[in-house]
Parts: sequence; structure tokens; C-alpha cells
Amino acid sequence: MAQDDPVVSAQWLHQHLGAPDVKVLDASWYMPVENKNPWEEYQVAHIPGAVFFDIDSIVDRTTDLPHMLPSEEAFAAAVSALGIKNQDKVIVYDGKGFFSAPRVWWMFRVFGHNKVWVLDGGLPQWRASGFDLGSASPDDAVLKSKTANKAVERVYNGEVTNTITFQTEFQPHLFWTLEKVAHNVGAKSYQQVDARSKGRFDGVAPEPREGVRSGHIPGSKCVPFPKMFDDAPRLLSADELRQKFQQAGISLDHPIVVSCGSGVTACILALGLYRIGKHDVPVYDGSWTEWEAQSDSDYPKATTTA
Repeated sequence: MAQDDPVVSAQWLHQHLGAPDVKVLDASWYMPVENKNPWEEYQVAHIPGAVFFDIDSIVDRTTDLPHMLPSEEAFAAAVSALGIKNQDKVIVYDGKGFFSAPRVWWMFRVFGHNKVWVLDGGLPQWRASGFDLGSASPDDAVLKSKTANKAVERVYNGEVTNTITFQTEFQPHLFWTLEKVAHNVGAKSYQQVDARSKGRFDGVAPEPREGVRSGHIPGSKCVPFPKMFDDAPRLLSADELRQKFQQAGISLDHPIVVSCGSGVTACILALGLYRIGKHDVPVYDGSWTEWEAQSDSDYPKATTTA
């Protein structure tokens, strides 16, 4: 485990599983079109001792946009309910290997907790390593997840929450808003990199969300998130990652901001960039879903035609 690397191996986690300061989170999440239920999957099979982190519940309850970053108070209440303290090492994984876990890795970092890593290759890599899975969900683990979701609701309702054991320290440089991105379209001080597929970016393939047009923020470059890992899936080496960004015409000597459809897979790009030493890459939380919904005159949309 290295502080300057964002992932840990299945072997490392297996050796340290059960240590009092190692907390494991199952952050599995799927696109709506996949018709999969991560909560049910967690209850059937998970890494022993893992607690479920619900990306669609530990969210900003004041917006219709999907799974936006919650307030500091709500995040602190949820994470406290999950039994995590500031001194803990947090290991996050998901059912696909590299999909939603990096989003939770980013969330912890936005709120000032840097002792957080993604399990390299996630649950598929854990299974491939032959390590045991927990099949019964202990009552206390289920209760923790439900209490965390409820704690967020209580904060947004202005009610008293559970005891706070986790202190946050918001890192604004890692979080970008619609206004920041709009300013950057003109200023071009940051390179905007989009994690969606080339078809969605170009405007020729449909978006998975109903009523959302495809296309991209003007001036963006496209690096589809699967380019960050191999077939295992494991995160590529630093040299291979550098090559992927350079091939897309991105200068690693200049600032980068990342986005995607709704703020999840952009965090995979942030994870890859972290491995190559760029530790301060912000994520545009609302991403394309927010940008596309704005008026075209104020927030122009681009497509790439052959």
C-alpha cells in the first residue's frame, strides 16, 4: 500500500482483512439500463466484513441530478453510521472491477480523507484470486448501511443525526460546478476530458438516460474510461496510462478537469491520473447530464461529425 498510489491488490487486502483500522466498502452501482440491484448482490456475496455504500442514497437531496455530492454534514453523518473514523484506511470495491468504486474514492478525498484506496480489479479480481466471499449479510452490516442512508435523509430534513465520529474537511479544488466549467470553456485554463464512449461524445450514440441528447462540452477531449485498465481488470501502469492520455492529445504538464455522464466514470480517469502523479484533478460533478439540460445559447453543445 502506497500513499501516492490509488489502488491496493486483492493480496494486500486479503492479508489485512479484519485489521481494526481497515474498513472495506462495497460501492457497487450499475447504469439504470443494466437492471441490476447492487444491494441485493451485496447481500448474496461480498468481501467478508464489507459494508455497503449506497451511491444513490448518500447524495445531495436538494437536486434532481443523479447521485450528486452530498453536503459535508450529510457525508460525515453517513460515514459515521458506517463505522468509519478518520484514522481508518478505507478500501472501496465494486462488482464490475472498475466502475463505481472510484467515485467513492473521490468522495472521501473531496471531504479531506486521503487514507482511501480502490481495490485493484474489484470483486472480479478478488474472486479470480480464489479468496472467500461472505454470503450471509450480518445484521449489523445491513443495519449500518440502512442507518447511513437514513442519516443523510435526516440531515436534509434538518433533524438531529447520529453521533458523528468522522470529521470532514472540504477540498474545493477537487470539485467543479456548472459555473466553473462554463467559465473554463472560454478561459481554457484546464483541459476538459470526458470519460464517456466515443459514440456518446461524438453525438452519434444515444445517452443511457431518457431525454438526454448525446454530444459534449465544447473543447473537450474524449478518453473512454475502459482505457484506464486491462482485461483483468487491473489499473494500467503509470507509463501505459500516460500514453493513453498523450494519444488523446492531452498534455500532462497542464491542468485537467474530468467529466462523464453523471459524475461516476469521470472518477476512473481521476484515479488513472492520480497514479501518474496528478493528485489534484477535479471532477465536474453534474457532468454531461447537467450541462445538456441547460439552454444551448448559454451552454453550447458540440458534436463531432465525420
